Amino acid sequence: MRLANSHSKTDALSAVLAALFIGAGALHWLKPDVFDAVVPDYVPMPPRTATLISGAAELAGGLGLLLPATRPAARWGLLALLVAVFPANVEMARHAGSFRPLPEWALWARLPLQPLLMYAVWRVGRR
Repeated sequence: MRLANSHSKTDALSAVLAALFIGAGALHWLKPDVFDAVVPDYVPMPPRTATLISGAAELAGGLGLLLPATRPAARWGLLALLVAVFPANVEMARHAGSFRPLPEWALWARLPLQPLLMYAVWRVGRR
């Protein structure tokens, strides 16, 4: 009984994380200007290219979390993505005035939440 309960919690968390990443990935394609604006200058490609690649990676990772067989690969891809986009999240917080109506406090508050998100991805990707 305990093992089944553990799997159902993992499946539920996987579904929540999948929705989060699929939604964020779709936004990269639907509203790319917002994401283009936070690509740091040192990224060796045009901002739109970085936006579309990261959006595709989020979509693929989110979809990968939905199936137990693909969760391990999705885990590694999403962890790499979360590390790669962290500088853009810092840029966004540093220039919060450019991203209204998002409140500045929310942009700063999400930075320490990123390790928690990484931990959740790590946990669900183990199965």
